[in-house]
Amino acid sequence: MKFTFDTFIQLFPEIQLPVSVSEESVHTFSAENDPLPEKLVMEHLLPIEPEGDDPDDLTEYIACFRLAEVKNFHAIVYWKAGLLNYQYILATFEKGGKLIDRQVIAGTLSDGSSILRSAARIDTDFTIYIVSGLTEGSEEVYDANLSTTRELELLPDGRVMELV
Repeated sequence: MKFTFDTFIQLFPEIQLPVSVSEESVHTFSAENDPLPEKLVMEHLLPIEPEGDDPDDLTEYIACFRLAEVKNFHAIVYWKAGLLNYQYILATFEKGGKLIDRQVIAGTLSDGSSILRSAARIDTDFTIYIVSGLTEGSEEVYDANLSTTRELELLPDGRVMELV
């Protein structure tokens, strides 16, 4: 049985801006939303994954939210949890389900010796502010000198553009 794109999109509850996502946000999303069914992941998310970024058997996907203010396309955020790699991904689709853009906006990534954590805020003007910090070794001390910031914008056509 093939699930329609509309069935898939309805699994993402609408949310009003502004909204923030961070390492802890997944607890709220996973309490309110079930993991996405494997069939829907295979039909609607795996085809938009970057080449070579194939999930393993333990990778889990959770629907986080859909931006309510967007009318000409769909903008969703989902959480992808792999081994030592947790990502919040903003994906935009045409109304019929064709991908417009895909961007990792927050998450946690570890290579075993350091941990990179990113948090994002999507503001009411569709600006996306991302701050990332790196923790070296087993230290839990955050070094502000290792932080970076990025600013993106969700454009009216659904593309995500980095602001300089």
